[in-house]
Formats: sequence, structure tokens, C-alpha cells
Amino acid sequence: MTKESKSESYGEWLVGVDIGGTFTDIILIGPSGEVVTDKVLSSPPDFATAVLTAVDRVVSDARIDAPAISRVLHGTTVATNAILEMTGATTALVTTKGFRDVLELGRLRRPTLYDLGWSKPAPLVRRRHRYELDHRLLADGSVEKPVHHDEVVQIADAMRAEGVGAVAICLLNSYASPEEERRVAEQLRVLLPDVFVTASVDISPALQEYERTSTAVVNAYVGPIVERYVFDLGKRLSEYGISSPFLIMQSSGGLLPAAAVATAPVQIIESGPAAGVTAVQKLANAMGLTNVVAFDMGGTTAKASLIENGVPFVAIDYEVGGGMSASRGLSKGDGYLVRVPSIDIAEVGSGGGSIINRDLAGSLHVGPESASARPGPACYAQGGDRPTLTDANVVLGYLNPISLAGGNVKVEPSLAEQVLTTLAQEFGVDAGTIARGAYEVAVSNMTKAVKSVTSERGRDPRESTMVAFGGAGPLYGAYLAKELGITTVIVPPFPGLFSSLGLLVADVERQKVAPFRDAHVDPAALGAAYDELAQSVTDDLRAQGGGDEAIVFDRLLDARYRGQRFELRVTLPDGQLNEGSLAFARQEFHAEHQKTYGRSGPDELVEFVNLRLRGRIVNRVTVESVLARRAAGEVVRSSRSCRFDEVLETPVLSRAALGTKPVAGPLVIEDMDATTLVPPGANARLDEFANIVIAWSEGSRS
Repeated sequence: MTKESKSESYGEWLVGVDIGGTFTDIILIGPSGEVVTDKVLSSPPDFATAVLTAVDRVVSDARIDAPAISRVLHGTTVATNAILEMTGATTALVTTKGFRDVLELGRLRRPTLYDLGWSKPAPLVRRRHRYELDHRLLADGSVEKPVHHDEVVQIADAMRAEGVGAVAICLLNSYASPEEERRVAEQLRVLLPDVFVTASVDISPALQEYERTSTAVVNAYVGPIVERYVFDLGKRLSEYGISSPFLIMQSSGGLLPAAAVATAPVQIIESGPAAGVTAVQKLANAMGLTNVVAFDMGGTTAKASLIENGVPFVAIDYEVGGGMSASRGLSKGDGYLVRVPSIDIAEVGSGGGSIINRDLAGSLHVGPESASARPGPACYAQGGDRPTLTDANVVLGYLNPISLAGGNVKVEPSLAEQVLTTLAQEFGVDAGTIARGAYEVAVSNMTKAVKSVTSERGRDPRESTMVAFGGAGPLYGAYLAKELGITTVIVPPFPGLFSSLGLLVADVERQKVAPFRDAHVDPAALGAAYDELAQSVTDDLRAQGGGDEAIVFDRLLDARYRGQRFELRVTLPDGQLNEGSLAFARQEFHAEHQKTYGRSGPDELVEFVNLRLRGRIVNRVTVESVLARRAAGEVVRSSRSCRFDEVLETPVLSRAALGTKPVAGPLVIEDMDATTLVPPGANARLDEFANIVIAWSEGSRS
């Protein structure tokens, strides 16, 4: 627990709390410069308990009463966990006659081309729970055969008998005329009042049946769990004394009131990771950095995202539930496709709790299986009996051998040594050799995530700066950067709590999409369509507590060459739309196509497919203001033996002990919430934001 200052003030106190696989992180900021931070172990499966525990600790530490908190901002993994653990609701699908098997047909993509043992993930809806309506809507939106109420009643009776808990409705071409689909949804809500009902046009009203169906099904599958979690946590916060607004981070990097999330939970699949990327974006903009790789490593996974020209990539669609979450080409096919706005984040199963073992080929293997918060790494002495990366880092000397998280988690080095020695005997080496080997395997695993968002998108990672955060990110950032040819790594203050900080500085946001397939676009018609979306977004933000605050709009287009199957997203310039605006958008598309695929066709016809509008209420809290509140901290210096290519006596410093003049590695820099490793051949210093700036010398990177 860290207490930066004390206050009796009852002004505007804000809480950002993020649930991770191992820890739940929290930051409380006050109106007079107060900053209180903490980390507590997550509490699966009842994650709300850890949230309340963390809130109670920072409120007590700040010496305020619960009603002083004016806003609770939350990042959660509850939707993701429901899919990964396959614990969602028994879900049904209502679709047009002849489209019952669209989930199984999918797009026939294989993530591993030569793996003969690979099989597609089982659909989230069993075939007997897929119901067909004898209805037909044409592509122009006209009704050829209407839905009959009696059919809906019969389907509702069948669902009731099957014990269905959630329903997704996706009728053919409903994006062109949504009234029929919404009418079916309303009928089912009346007939099945205890069932969570999703209409695809309310989640993803766009072209392509499989993508729209899959998104609606995922929303329905996680809906009851997320709805219960949101309302339970809200109730418990209220009972604790906090009756202020409760907002949740969306996958797109913007906040949304909890009540709105409960109806469309598919929007928070990447809630926690998106908060971290948002914090990096805000920091990069404050520092004047153009291209940044955000690297986030926690207890179960490592994640990477690219910020280019100050803006994170937003994926057209992505998959959740596979071995590696990705939104790009040949990685697809191993999860469940979701088409809602999401920051483009690649994720691999390498985290502090990742299990180290010997695979069937006799090689050293790390992850994706994790010890999570329970039982956790062996060195936590909570019953874990398998070696993890955290145990390896203790044996290597990188982590404090007494305690972590400001003393909240005690460490037993002998237990780490014991489980690694057992594994080392299988290889005929010592525990230190296995620990260093596991560290290097983890670095290799994580390069895949970074390359997925850089080189696979036609971007050179060497042209970027890396920002490393998360509980374990600063331990691996320098070596990962070296592997990728990145010269500079930034470790911000509060690195292990950086996703929580992202919650505090994120904007409140709503996005809307509408189909607009036309190669010969009338600017006036396009402008009218955007005006309609803007009114809808404005109404939503005002209804959700936006008051009279100014709304900033971003106009986006999904575009492709005629005949293509996949789209790229481009931004329209501000101002009144005209032929010049459309010409600019087409040029942006050509340039993006060249970067992504290595070719473009300036003479080919560009087809606009979907309109997107993002409305934001800009947050008054800035990342600079939060970092400026941070106290300098205590100056601490010591040393311990650390293993690199050889064992070296390594200085161990607090962040406050590192000055603005570069200091040569090796160094271990300890914060309350994370540990930063500066290897031999690199140096480190502090900048004006109190960031640790790690730089590799030219010779060391070769």
C-alpha cells in the first residue's frame, strides 16, 4: 500500500480499479493533489470482492468517507473469462430459414495451416438451440416474407423447455431494415422475461452475416454473467456508501456507464487491456512521441498494441477465446469473431503466473497455462506447486526475495528454488539455468505479439519507442526491445497500476455504425448519414449523464477496393463534406493499403462499406496532472546477485534514487507495484515525467 499524501477534503475523488489475472490494481486521486495506490490479489470467481477490498483500503488510507468518491471507473475481465472458461449462458440463436449453420460455416480460416490435429472451436450455440424463422428480407431492405407472431411464440415455448438463458437474433439482411428483427426481439422479451435477448442490429448493424451473427451470439453468451456482475458490484458499492456514477472501460478505449454495458457486454471483452493502451496514448501525446509500442505484461498474459501518429489502431474485427487473441489475417480461426470497435491488441499466454514445463518434444515451454491468483506462483506460498515465470525471476534475483506489491505479497525464495530444481533435474541442469532459459523463452513468445501489431501490419518496430507497463512488463521490456531492434523503452510511474491510471484519464465515449455501400458517393447524402449518427450518439451521451459537456466527433469509414472481401478503416477530415473530403479519404485508403499489404491500386475503384462515428466527452483529468501529483518517494539503494549471461552483483534502487543522468546497467529498480530490469549493455535515467528511460547502446543491440 502506498500513501502519497493525506487529506480531509470532500471534493471530487476519483477511483480507477482494474482486475487482472493475479492482482486487482487501484488508484484513488483527490481534488488537492492526493494520490493513493494499492494492489490486492484478485478473488476469482467472485472478482467483486477484490474490488471492494481494494476500494476500502484506499479510502481508509486517504482518510475520507466513501460518499466523497464522485466516480468509480472500472476495467474488468469478467466477459473475457466467461468465454475463455466456457461458463456463459445456455444460448439460443434465432435466424432466417436456411441460415441455421452459419456459425459452423464461418469463414473457413485456419490459424495453423499445417497442424492436422487442429479443429475449429465448438460454436457457442448448440445446433438444437438454433431456430429458423420462415421470413425473408431482401438486400434493399424490402420485406418479401414477414415474420408471423405464431412462429415466435412456438420458438419461445421451445426455448423455455430447453432452459435457454440468452438469445441472439440475426435475420438475413436486417442491417438494411432493422424493424423486423427488433420486433422479434421485443416479442421474445415479453414471452421470456428472464432471458437475456440480443438483436444483432443493436450490436453490429453492418454487412456480412457470419460476422454479425457471431458478434450477437458472443454478446448473448456473456450477457447474463456481465449483467449480474455489473448490478451486483453496483449494489455492493452502494451498500459501501458509494452512490456515484459507475463507468466501465470499453474495448475501444472509452468509458461507458455500467447500465449501458449491461445491455451490450460484448463491448468490454478487451476492457482491461484497452485501459492500459489509453494511458500509453495519453502519455505519448504529452511527451510528443509519434509511434509507440504499448507492451503490457501481467499475471497471465502479455499484450501489445501500436500507437501510430498519436492514435491506437482500432481493429475492424477480432477474435476472443483462441490461444492468441489477434485481429489480423492468418492468425484468425481459433476463437470467436467479434465485430465491435476494439483497440487492436495482440495477446499471448505469457505472464508472471505462466507455468514453466517440459513439452512432449522435450523442450522448455512457458504458458499459456497460468497459476493465476489462486494458487499463484509457488513462491507466494499459497499452495502453488508448479514453477512459474515469477518463481524464475525470484531465482534469477530480479524480484525482491522478501515481498512484492508494497509488502502485500510475501515471497518464499526456497519454494521457487524447489519447484525449479525439480524441473531442472529433467534437463540435467541447475535451477538458475532453467530460470534463465524460461526468461528467454518468454521473451521469444512475446515478440510474436509485438510483431503481430507492427511488422505484420507493414510497420517497422524499430521506428517506435516502447512503453512497458503491467506488473511484469518492466522486467521484460528491455530484453524484448533488444530482440525487436527498439532502442528506447519507457517505464512510466505506477507501471503496475498503469491500466488503472488509464481509467482515470479516459474519455467517455459512444460509437455508432451504419452500412453505406456505395462506390459513387454523394457528399451531401454522406453528410446527412453522419448527422443522423451524430444525433443518436449525442442523445445516448446526454441520457447517460453527459450533461451539457462538449462532444468531439470523429468520422470514420470502412473502405475496400471493389471485389475485395476485407476492409481498412480511414478517417474523414473535419468540416463540411465535399468531393475534396472524399478524395482525401480515398488517398488515405490507398496509403493504408500500401502500408498493410505492400501494394495499392490508385486507379482501382474504392468502395465505402460502413460509416462509423465516435463521440467523445474529453476527460478533464490528464495523465500529466496525475503524474505530477506523485510524491518523489524514498531514496533506497542496496544490491543483490542477479543472473544474466553470468552472475553479477547488481545495484538495486528505488525510482527516486535514479537521477536524470544515465546510469549503466545492470540495475534493478523497485517500485511498489512493479520491478524494472536494466540489463548489462543498457542504461537508465529519469525524465521530466519521472519515467524510467532505458536506452540500448548501438553495440549492445547487435
